[in-house]
Amino acid sequence: MIKKDIFIGILVGLIANGIGLFATATLLGQGDDFITVIKAAASEGFLGKLISLGAILNLVAFFIFIIKRQDYRARGVLLITIFIAIFTFVFKLF
Repeated sequence: MIKKDIFIGILVGLIANGIGLFATATLLGQGDDFITVIKAAASEGFLGKLISLGAILNLVAFFIFIIKRQDYRARGVLLITIFIAIFTFVFKLF
C-alpha cells in the first residue's frame, strides 16, 4: 500500500510537471506551437528553466496531498520534484 501511494504521487508529479511545462511553453511561446517552443528553448539554452517553471504545479499537488493527509503520495510528488531539479541541474551542465 505504501509503495502504491508513493508511485501514485510520482505519477501525479510527472503529469503535473508535464501540464505545467505545456502551459508555460504555451504562455511564453507567443503563439508558436509546443514543439517549436521546446526546440527554441533547447537551442537557446533555457529549456532547464522552462522545465523548472513547469514544476510549479507540483507544489499544488504536494499541498493537496498534505491537506488530505496522504503523506506517502506527497512524498512521491516530492521525490519526482527532486529528480526534476537534479535532471535540470545536470542538463544545464552539459
